[in-house]
Amino acid sequence: MGKKSRVKTQKSGTGATAAVSPKEMMNLISELLQSEYKRCSLSWEREEYVQIRALVEKIRKKQKGMSVSFEGTREEFFSELMAWAAECGASCDSFEISNFADEGHGLKATRDIKAEELFLWIPRKMLMTVESAKNSVLGQLYSQDRILQAMGNVTLALHLLCERANPSSPWLPYIKTLPADYDTPLYFEEYEVRHLLATQAIQDVLSQYKNTARQYAYFYKVIHTHPNASKLPLKDAFTFDDYRWAVSSVMTRQNQIPTTDGSRVTLALIPLWDMCNHTNGLITTGYNLEDDRCECVALKDYKEAEQIYIFYGTRSNAEFVIHNGFFFEDNAHDRVKIKLGVSKSERLYAMKAEVLARAGIPASSIFALYCSEPPISAQLLAFLRVFCMTEEELRDYLVGDHAINKIFTLGNTEFPVSWENEIKLWTFLETRAALLLKTYKTSSEEDRSMLEKPDLSLHSRIAIKLRLAEKEILERAVSCGRAKRLHFQKQLDEGALLPLYEESDIALLENADAKLPIILRKLEEEDEVLHGSLENHLQWGTKSESECFFCIL
Repeated sequence: MGKKSRVKTQKSGTGATAAVSPKEMMNLISELLQSEYKRCSLSWEREEYVQIRALVEKIRKKQKGMSVSFEGTREEFFSELMAWAAECGASCDSFEISNFADEGHGLKATRDIKAEELFLWIPRKMLMTVESAKNSVLGQLYSQDRILQAMGNVTLALHLLCERANPSSPWLPYIKTLPADYDTPLYFEEYEVRHLLATQAIQDVLSQYKNTARQYAYFYKVIHTHPNASKLPLKDAFTFDDYRWAVSSVMTRQNQIPTTDGSRVTLALIPLWDMCNHTNGLITTGYNLEDDRCECVALKDYKEAEQIYIFYGTRSNAEFVIHNGFFFEDNAHDRVKIKLGVSKSERLYAMKAEVLARAGIPASSIFALYCSEPPISAQLLAFLRVFCMTEEELRDYLVGDHAINKIFTLGNTEFPVSWENEIKLWTFLETRAALLLKTYKTSSEEDRSMLEKPDLSLHSRIAIKLRLAEKEILERAVSCGRAKRLHFQKQLDEGALLPLYEESDIALLENADAKLPIILRKLEEEDEVLHGSLENHLQWGTKSESECFFCIL
């Protein structure tokens, strides 16, 4: 299965640092674990992030030279990965691993591949899963630790570290080809994180770092004190850098597959398949329970020597930056979140909440402004129409003629409530987007100028691109709102007839574009104070709705 694993301890340029006393390290770990965590305000969270980061840097300095790595470059082990995959029964004859400049390593076709052709399959025995972790040296600790039991991504991270330290691990051909570091925000310098201030990613970035630090402190203490952790191969070398690497490896690669019996899903790392880079398209990967393997069909026709892409899911660029460590230039699904709600103190609150409830929309929600035209969904259009309704209009949608059926017209552009209502909602959207633009400290022009600087760091470039993309979405929303407002004002001024709803129009509402999409997330869930369970304190990676979930074939 290839050459023997070669593991070494990293040395700094001047050699390993002096030994740190266990007591001294444990004091720092305890201080990190006990650091206060409140979700009061963004400014408070930023201050807390700076304090926790300073503690982490103290720990990293004392751990310098202690991290474990493999001798040789990542590229040296690709042939071993391919040989192991072929030995395990994976498909390896249609592609090879290649370097694609700015996109990094990916899969290159070694022959012409047709769209929807099955070109890649990976058997279960190659996958690293929560189940394989339970059956590993980590299993004894897993059976008693509620964090591991509650958080599959953390289990996978520790599983990965244990297997990396095991010279006889069956996954070494895979582990040795993983990147030595990543471009996730966990690797950003503090000045690079500051470029994300005012972006929608900042709160998640701060929380991700703080929670990863606390997880590390928690498991450092467990590894050095828990009797069921005595056999783990991490006691002599479990640094923050090691854990950050494992967290980023899992966060950028994890996916869901069915368990062996198909009764539920589990998290998995999928060797070889996870070498594929992302592009726009459709999910083309599934899990074949009959053959017990992950299968991937081609997204489109590929000529020999072309890069083979897969679609990661409908993630925004903020999600790509946070969870994957890259900015995707041509993201057809990019969006900016916008919190909207009907005030409970408003006189018409009860009527508006009732109309919204009949449409399946909460009175307070997180919506999205999209990079496409128009920038709003049918769901947001419906909310804004109700939000801007007069008492008479609300009454018409509650007890008027065909009131029940008219609810289904709320998200349909063909049936305005009134010209005045359209003017109000588009004016509101224009104003709200303009206000959000003012929260940024730099202009779009300034961001574009900064991106032209040749000495800009990669992470700063990623952060500024994200910041600029959010502004461009908001600028399009302002422009669209203005254009729509002027259009409907003209309709009103010219006395244009309002399209009237007829019962026969119900057929029109059954096309996909007219249906109200599912709510992204309730506002209350976004604003929960996280001072409950330890699981909440330590969480660093939540699954996005847009993430790629495997279907069962």
